[in-house]
Amino acid sequence: MAGTKDHLIGLLLGAEEDWPQAFEQILRFVGPLKVDGTEHRIASERLTIEPFDLTDPVRTGLVIDRLAHWYFHPREWLKKAALVNGTYLLNSPFTFQSMEKHSAYCAMIRLGLKVPPTILVPYKNPVDNHRWTFTSEKYNKPFDLDLLAAELGYPLYMKPFDGGGWRGVSRVNDRSDLHTAYDDSGEMLMHLQATVDYDHFARALSIGPETMVMDFRPEEPMHQRYHVSHGFLSESAGKQVVAVSRIVNAFFHWEFNSAEMLVKGDDVYPIDYANACPDVAVTSLHYYFPWAISALVKWSTYCLVTGRRPNLDLEMTTYFEIADSDRTYDEKLDAYLALADEHFETERYHAWCAEHLGHLDEAVAQWVSGQDFDRLLVETVQATYPRHEQEQFLAHFRGLVGMWVHDRAAS
Repeated sequence: MAGTKDHLIGLLLGAEEDWPQAFEQILRFVGPLKVDGTEHRIASERLTIEPFDLTDPVRTGLVIDRLAHWYFHPREWLKKAALVNGTYLLNSPFTFQSMEKHSAYCAMIRLGLKVPPTILVPYKNPVDNHRWTFTSEKYNKPFDLDLLAAELGYPLYMKPFDGGGWRGVSRVNDRSDLHTAYDDSGEMLMHLQATVDYDHFARALSIGPETMVMDFRPEEPMHQRYHVSHGFLSESAGKQVVAVSRIVNAFFHWEFNSAEMLVKGDDVYPIDYANACPDVAVTSLHYYFPWAISALVKWSTYCLVTGRRPNLDLEMTTYFEIADSDRTYDEKLDAYLALADEHFETERYHAWCAEHLGHLDEAVAQWVSGQDFDRLLVETVQATYPRHEQEQFLAHFRGLVGMWVHDRAAS
């Protein structure tokens, strides 16, 4: 039909069922959108993994990837789709592959952000390469692990340079912990990183231009880690946490990513912000889950309907010029954030959503308070927890989601 345009979102999934179901339902609430005389219809499909010719057409205009950080076949398909077909990717496999945790630390240190002192140490065990023996004997310089740890100070953390999902992360309290963690690291390449005597551990989930800052409790079990706490940071620290999360994402062209920061007073220390597959499970986000999936639907819709094009040129020098200026830290942060807002079209995005998706938040609220969402919650709890714990956890998550419904109605 003339004046109609169809868009298809591809979901590249692993073992998740909760958020994809929520995404698919909320996307249905979007409905046909009439924008500038054209009716836009948006649907989604779950992508399958199969052989592909490098010249094959790609049906999906945008892909949300939750798999390619560990499954290389779909990762290479994403690269082909982006380079050959112009498919829009919320997270670039190019930068996530090359700009892992180590590179992300280096880049943000270059911008002057307060990354705690960090040291990269050589492998504990030989890598699987026949040249290792010769190279290590000739060129690997002996080093004193205890001395490096003493320079950073205890407690410290040992973590893989490429990170992800808390894999291989150890808190090191003393010399015994240090050597145990290093011995256990095997062929993983590790950082030693100083820690901060922090007041709060903040986790900021950013989706496009939207950011939710959450009071994260890493020592708690997963269902209690995201504490529902509003205003837990000072005005200055809260502004910095939002800014750092968006600056990181704009710098690397990541559009669906979480950043972790330690906060002491008004000082914010970024410690982890390269998460190719950020946590969006209802059993962990609970209260924040409706916002997260709604933001994901809004940003995907905005990108497709407005024809936003992917940009593979990172243009890092524009940030470095600010870093090398004589501005204060706060002035540099404001300038970086202005670049991030330009990248994400923040002002245009919010105005566009207000005009074309103004109905969505109320539709989501009604759905979350109804039986269909409760069925999703029940299915997720049954699939996640042993039978004797399901009633307890179901009550826990119903209470937290119900709190979100109440708070939204009261706002």
